[in-house]
Amino acid sequence: MRRLCGVVLLIVAVVLLAQANIPIKVTLTMMVAGDQNMVDFFQYEIAPEFEKLYPNVKVKVVGTGPGDAGSQQIIQQLQLEKDSGKDKWAIDLVVIHEAGTIWGIERGLIRQYTDFLTTRRLVTMKTAEVALGVNVNGYVMPMFHSQTAIAYNPRFVKDPPKSYAELVEWVKKNPKRFGYNGIKGGMSGVSFVFGWVYWKSKNPDVLMNGPFDEKYMEDWPQIYAELKEFNKYVTLTAGNAGTLDALNRGEIWMGPVWVDMFYTWIREGRMDPNIRLILPEPGMPGQPMYFAIPTKAANADYALKLIEFVTSPAVHAKYIVDKFNWYPAIGVEYVTPHLGKEVFERLYRDIKEADLLKFGKRMPIADYRTRMLEAYERWVEK
Repeated sequence: MRRLCGVVLLIVAVVLLAQANIPIKVTLTMMVAGDQNMVDFFQYEIAPEFEKLYPNVKVKVVGTGPGDAGSQQIIQQLQLEKDSGKDKWAIDLVVIHEAGTIWGIERGLIRQYTDFLTTRRLVTMKTAEVALGVNVNGYVMPMFHSQTAIAYNPRFVKDPPKSYAELVEWVKKNPKRFGYNGIKGGMSGVSFVFGWVYWKSKNPDVLMNGPFDEKYMEDWPQIYAELKEFNKYVTLTAGNAGTLDALNRGEIWMGPVWVDMFYTWIREGRMDPNIRLILPEPGMPGQPMYFAIPTKAANADYALKLIEFVTSPAVHAKYIVDKFNWYPAIGVEYVTPHLGKEVFERLYRDIKEADLLKFGKRMPIADYRTRMLEAYERWVEK
């Protein structure tokens, strides 16, 4: 009898031990602002690889669209989670723009977490610390850095404008052959507008670095009046993808694009590979995309693991740089050992590293940024 009881107890112990070792099933829900390529990146590339590492995890990816509107949708959803009073929120991880990060911090919707992230020490750019002039240190890990530039078709544009000033003259001679999306449907158009204001402003460094003072906006009415005149000669496109599509079809010959989207379209056969890029003087802004963890994320531990996975040097090199043509969020020296020479030659084919350093600009600080967009709506769109 004692032997039978001992066997039963042993079986029970083994079962309990086995159950203790079975990981709890987890659905890691992430919301992603950005174009469709951002959603595809996580859904078809990162999620399957991450789920192999953690078989108990299922990654659910929800896209919210490009530009600030995409980040705004994420913030609205997080606000609903906060207002519900729940102890655990349904969203575990978000990928947002600089503006979305600031909104999240101001409203208490995202948490500090990077002290627990080992890859944070690999970041060399200041974008991990400051966004639009606001301290974001601890709240974000950059996913990548992206840059805007002017794409042009050399079949029609033999000598592309090398500056905003030359572009103004070019559009008058080639009406409707330059296209951009204004400030709707994506940040490529927004970046072009900011670059225009930097070019015309007497204080571009103040717009990028502060301080905020309305006296630095006194020349804006004339700046935007000239932009409205410029727009008479251009084609307004349907967004980031709309500009690329119009370029590929030959409807326009030039337009601002995101470098990563441009090269990805070429790689996928959606863009004429003969189309080239140029970064005009005095420059155009780029921006990072950020990983952030909601304040009461139910699965913050796995969110941290996913961020760590994407920003690890080998994975970052394979997907961020090689496959999706983004500029790395971590130091180049960490991804270089994992990349072939041809990858860098492709990524820096038209816009060299020296060009990026000289003409790649920051987005304006938050207060100027908001007013720049409002000024465009007030003085250019109407």
